[in-house]
Formats: sequence, C-alpha cells, structure tokens
Amino acid sequence: MSTAGRRRLRRRGSAPGAVVIGGDYQGLAIVRSLGRRGVDVLVLDDELSVSRASRFTGAHVRVADLRTEEATVAALLGLADRHDLQGWVVFPTREETVAALSRRRVELLDRYRVPTPEWDVIRWAWDKRNTYERASELGIAVPRTWTLRSLEEADAIDGDPPFVIKPAIKEHFFYATKAKAWRADTRAELKARVSEAMALVGAGEVMVQELIPGSGEDQLAYCAFFKDGRPLARMAVRRLRQHPPEFGRASTYVQTISDPALDEPSEQFLRSIGYYGLVELEYKHDRRDGQTKLLDVNARTWGYHSLGQRAGVDFPFTLYADQVGVPGPDGATAVDGVTWIRLVTDVPTAALELARGRLDVREYLRTLRRFDTESVFSLEDPLPGLAELLLLPYAAVKRGF
Repeated sequence: MSTAGRRRLRRRGSAPGAVVIGGDYQGLAIVRSLGRRGVDVLVLDDELSVSRASRFTGAHVRVADLRTEEATVAALLGLADRHDLQGWVVFPTREETVAALSRRRVELLDRYRVPTPEWDVIRWAWDKRNTYERASELGIAVPRTWTLRSLEEADAIDGDPPFVIKPAIKEHFFYATKAKAWRADTRAELKARVSEAMALVGAGEVMVQELIPGSGEDQLAYCAFFKDGRPLARMAVRRLRQHPPEFGRASTYVQTISDPALDEPSEQFLRSIGYYGLVELEYKHDRRDGQTKLLDVNARTWGYHSLGQRAGVDFPFTLYADQVGVPGPDGATAVDGVTWIRLVTDVPTAALELARGRLDVREYLRTLRRFDTESVFSLEDPLPGLAELLLLPYAAVKRGF
C-alpha cells in the first residue's frame, strides 16, 4: 500500500478516535467536529485534500486508490494494524466507500466501529432503481422515470422533453463524465445521450427522467442522524444554489428551513429499510402538480453538513457519541435561517447565473454579506482555506471542482 503524505499519528487521549475516508471540504467538517472535542482523527485519502492542513487532523495517509472495495478494505486493515486503531469509528464521504464498508462490514468490525449499515439496507440508497421502487411502494412522490435495458427502449418513452439522463448508480457515471446527469432537449438528443451513457456504464444502469422545472427555491433536503426508527438529530434545508447550476454535483449555497412536509416521507422511507446513521434525502418541489419529489438518498455525510454545526445540530459528533456510548443529542432540530456557502464553487456558479439573467446581482451580493458559515475558511483553523486556493487547479482537473 502506498502511503504518500503519511505523518505520525498524534494522539491526544485514550478514547477511540475516528478515521475519515476522504479529506475534501466534506471530510474537513468531520475532522473539525470531532477534533474540537479532543477526538483523535486520521484522514485517509487517495487525492490531495484540504484536511491535511487542518490543525485538528492527527495524521493524514494518502494511498493510491480508494475507488474499489478491495483497495479500501486493504487500506483500512493496514492502518488498523500499523497505528493500533482498534475500536475507532469510520466515516465515509463517498458513495463507493459506503458500498465497500457495507459489503465488508463484518470483516471490518473486527478492528473498527462501522456505522454504515449492512448491504440489505444500503442497497436501497446505492441504486436509484431500488430507491424509486421503495418510494413508490410507500406512496412517496418521485419524478416520472424510465429505466432502459436497450437503446431501442428510448423510442417507447412517452413523456415530453426536456429529459434528464442519469445513472442508477452515481459513481460509475460520475468518474467517467464528472457530471451527475445530462440534459436532452429533443428526442434525437435523448437517443444520442442514452447511447453514450450506455457505452459508459452499461444499458441496465441508464435512467431517463422527466426534468422538473424550478430554481433553487424548489431544491430541498432532509438531513438526519437516524436510529431506531426516528431522528435523534435533524435538519431541513433549501439548496438555493448548486454547482453546476442545473444538475448540481454539490450544493454551493444552502439555508436551513422549517418544512414539516419533508419529515413524514423521509422518516417513512428510512423506517421501511431499517436505516441507521447519517443520511441526506434530496427532493425537488414540482410546482406543476404541487408534489415534493424524492430524487436521491445519500447514506453518509453530505457536502454542506457543517451547516448543522452552526445551526445547533452537530451530525458527525452525534454519530460518534452514539458509536462510543457517550451522551449525545436526542431529538435536536436545526435552527431556521442559518446559511452555508462554498465560495470557490458558488462564485463561478453565480457568475454563470448572472450572465444568464437567472440571478439578481443585488440578491447575490446580499448572500455574500450575510452567510453564517463557509465550507472551508475558518479563523479558528485557517490553513485549509489557503490549501483550498492552492489546490484549485488540481481540483478542477480531478473532479471539475
């Protein structure tokens, strides 16, 4: 196993620490949440990342690959032996890591605490075909969707453009395209895009979906630490801006809201699969029929989860506390009206939206003056902010931000 970027693990206490897999801004928020409370944190990554610069990172280990199940498990087992990480809590930040932890959970439990549920649970979030099947069984609204097994089946789609072409399993498509989905405005474009997607991920994984119109005002999410059929901590948000603007890989400007209408379908879905852990369910409100439709379920932390820390719901520590058996919140709900921004992606996103006439310049300047927390920049822990600026060219090539 390659260990470029490794440094000796600094230990601050005898309590179990945490391994954060993925050190970008999402992982950094976990590092800060736990590090502030004296929890030892080791960051494992296969990319250059900002978490290495954090004063709360006890050690950083960079390996050649974490995209495959075998590589991820081998790296974790090697770290456990090398650094004596018995009983440490593992935090995934990417979909393929969630799958690896879930499928190899029994093996990893010999060394670690693994909050990720078993595969019989995770499969309902991992594959959108399963997600939409379960949601439909429960009467939860979803966008009209066609799952294709051949290119010819695209001719039988009876909806009207524009369409969205997206993968059933996100990571297979994302690493090949750096996109979450594609848009098709005509039937000819639909067929061409479907053909291209099938060549990348295989026929059975390609889905076509109706495009729900609307702006960031209609992009919603329910976030929680869920246990025993109920949320011990929760937060509802409006994802006002995302990057790229139409099919965002990640949110760039988010605000906490109160929306009880998100609670019932989200908790119904999670109860039905016996879910445990941190989770984000993404929705979009469809003004054409008044329904709020489920788009995605992320069985891990999500990009803007540090918003919770500012809004009174610290999701990573809540999970950690439950795993190691120390008191944590029970029934905590985020305060309304708290905002989060990721400036390095929000500024170019806003520039594009301003150029298209879809964003008012005065409105945008108000959000820049009034946001409550930034994804990386922090006076308490300033070096990751500098690291993010230095790594921008690398991030643009590696992930397209």
